[in-house]
Amino acid sequence: METIDIKNHFKTPLFTHEMLSAFLEPSVSQVNIKIATMVKNGDLIRLKRGIYHLGKRYQSTPIDTISISNMLYTPSYVSFDFALSHYGMIPERVSEVTAATLNHPKLFETPLGRFSYKHIPKEAYALGVDWMYDENNGGKLIATPEKALCDKIRYDRGVGSMTQAQMKEYLVYDLRLERLEMLNVELILLIAHAYRSKNLRTLASLLQKGVNHG
Repeated sequence: METIDIKNHFKTPLFTHEMLSAFLEPSVSQVNIKIATMVKNGDLIRLKRGIYHLGKRYQSTPIDTISISNMLYTPSYVSFDFALSHYGMIPERVSEVTAATLNHPKLFETPLGRFSYKHIPKEAYALGVDWMYDENNGGKLIATPEKALCDKIRYDRGVGSMTQAQMKEYLVYDLRLERLEMLNVELILLIAHAYRSKNLRTLASLLQKGVNHG
């Protein structure tokens, strides 16, 4: 049993120890040793205990860090700065994958990058989360632009209670946000209610007026 057989069998380059074991057991007598050898040889990349990605020589498509983030820590969805960058709303390229979870905060340093998770309350968790699918990586969860921005504002420790003028300065000069006109104000209001956040209600009010006129 070779690594190329694993690649050809699984639809995605990301899989669990249980998935690998079930596939290898019919033809490999010592499955754990086989997996450890593949990791040592670089055929597989161990992201954390029980989670693996195909090694570089077997990667035929770009690494999907959103799918990796979802699988590393569940339940979770990608949000905050990484999602804002993904949508082209902030000019910076964000290398750390930032996500929201119902569990305790967590940080993973992996060979494929840094993945961090912030806890958010269950009342706000499911609002504004998109499920995306592609043939190479399967399904994945990411915040909508509205939810990513709301999560960012709600958990930015550097801001206090903001007036509309302060919110405008924060959006335009601190975050350097673009494409604000595409945001759904009604969804932001729902998220603001779930978070019980005055700042997010201020955000919605400012967007209703138009940031340029706020």
